[in-house]
Amino acid sequence: MARERSPALWLHSQTSVTRRMPVCRRIALLLLLWLLHFSSVYSDITDGNAEHLKREHSLIKPYQGVGTSPSSQWDFWGSTLITSQYVRLTPDERSKQGSIWNTVPCYLKDWEMHVQFKIHGSGKKNLHGDGFAIWYTKERLHHGPVFGNQDHFVGLAIFVDTFRNDLQGTDRSFPYISAMVNNGSLPYDHGKDGRSTELGGCSVEVRNKDHDTYLAIRYSKGRLTIMVDVDDRNDWKECIDFGGVRLPTGYYFGASAATGDLSDNHDIISMKMYQLMVEHAPEEDNQDWTKIEPSVSLLKSPKDNIDDPTGNFRSTPLTGWKVFLLLLCALLGIVVCAVVGAVVFQKRQERNKRFY
Repeated sequence: MARERSPALWLHSQTSVTRRMPVCRRIALLLLLWLLHFSSVYSDITDGNAEHLKREHSLIKPYQGVGTSPSSQWDFWGSTLITSQYVRLTPDERSKQGSIWNTVPCYLKDWEMHVQFKIHGSGKKNLHGDGFAIWYTKERLHHGPVFGNQDHFVGLAIFVDTFRNDLQGTDRSFPYISAMVNNGSLPYDHGKDGRSTELGGCSVEVRNKDHDTYLAIRYSKGRLTIMVDVDDRNDWKECIDFGGVRLPTGYYFGASAATGDLSDNHDIISMKMYQLMVEHAPEEDNQDWTKIEPSVSLLKSPKDNIDDPTGNFRSTPLTGWKVFLLLLCALLGIVVCAVVGAVVFQKRQERNKRFY
């Protein structure tokens, strides 16, 4: 994680600037400065500090750890092509499937994966497909119908879907990024573009870009956050933020892609895994995280989501902006109370002085 001073220490360091101000102004200014600082820290994404990079779970040029030897840390299958500049999961050809998988199980409780990717091809608008997926699952190298991987998987999947199958789902545009957590009991519904089991998602234009495109997946203390950087502005934008997610340790990271009647080149440039330095309660640390079953709290049953035009889950936790706005309203209320109190106090002081 990017190293930030705690809000308390930071706020204390600002007091020297405001000591000579009236009390009401001092309180208002300090609360405003704290709010601005909190908003920047809350939306922070890891700065890519090399000391937290876990190379055994990272796929980096020139991909020397990729192969089928016993010492290889990444294995691949299907149409996957390894070059010195990219890993091509599928070429721009019909009916192709490919995948690449980390051979080392991940035992990190809190982590963040940065994926640099490129989707490009000769197909015109709406004549390309199908997309790719990033996986954190119990099993690996099991090809199947879900973007080149098996259905009824156990774990987490992030889908970058570039083709609309559900012609009635006009409330969203494609490409569309979504997330799904599965314990093996749920199928992925291609006909509905997976909306009956998704945690949430966002529409992002990622195809045929002439600059780098990135996806960040963060899992920390039961919260799953998906961020994207696809506009060449070095600016992460939130796509999904969902709490109550339980994922075990000891699963495998991978990426897969598929084409059907339509096609695209699906390239992975890099997958960089960072360990997040997060403290857990003693009872959490003592728990056997390998025995946790993938699950999501506050989840609607799949049948409840079929007729939901948004395809999202009910009782979605507050996102970063909602928390920010609530805090803003609360702090503004405190500021108003402080100012009114200070004015009343000063009036009383002046009135008392008149009687002496």
